[in-house]
Amino acid sequence: EEPVRLVCKQGDIKSLMADIAVHRLDLVISDCPIPPDLHVKAYNHSLGESSISFFAHKDIVGRYTNNFPQSLKNARFLLPSSTTPLRRALDDWFERSGITPDIVAEFDDSGLLKAFGEAGGGIFPAPSVIAKEIRSMYSVEELGYAEGLRERYYAISPERKIRHPSIELITKAARAQLFV
Repeated sequence: EEPVRLVCKQGDIKSLMADIAVHRLDLVISDCPIPPDLHVKAYNHSLGESSISFFAHKDIVGRYTNNFPQSLKNARFLLPSSTTPLRRALDDWFERSGITPDIVAEFDDSGLLKAFGEAGGGIFPAPSVIAKEIRSMYSVEELGYAEGLRERYYAISPERKIRHPSIELITKAARAQLFV
């Protein structure tokens, strides 16, 4: 019933946890739980998980659809920066799959990564759970998904049991709509 002011910030997990600790933030949505070396009074609330799909501009997607994922050998890739959990998982997946990607760019910002993919800069990964939105927003096509690779998502709050009505709505919506 009270008006809500939503402020969205992006940052590394340590600085976001520092903001949670001093109550500058009420909620962090993250692809990793609170690191064990951080002594912050906050709690992980699992939102769900998604497989990871690969996307590319429609003009180049046809080159990689046959014999997927082996067709990705030496393909041009746009990847998240090496400090992200997704990138570390992708590097492991590439190695297990015997795929050597040609990494042409790395990004801290996932929106910028997708924009470069839309422009035809290379193949890029994104959560399968939002594939429909990615195809629509960026006019790209889905090549396939990285079998066995999952990305997990967490709502991190200073409360063990979420009581704030807005945060409760956000977490319930994510669980119900994204991760069904």
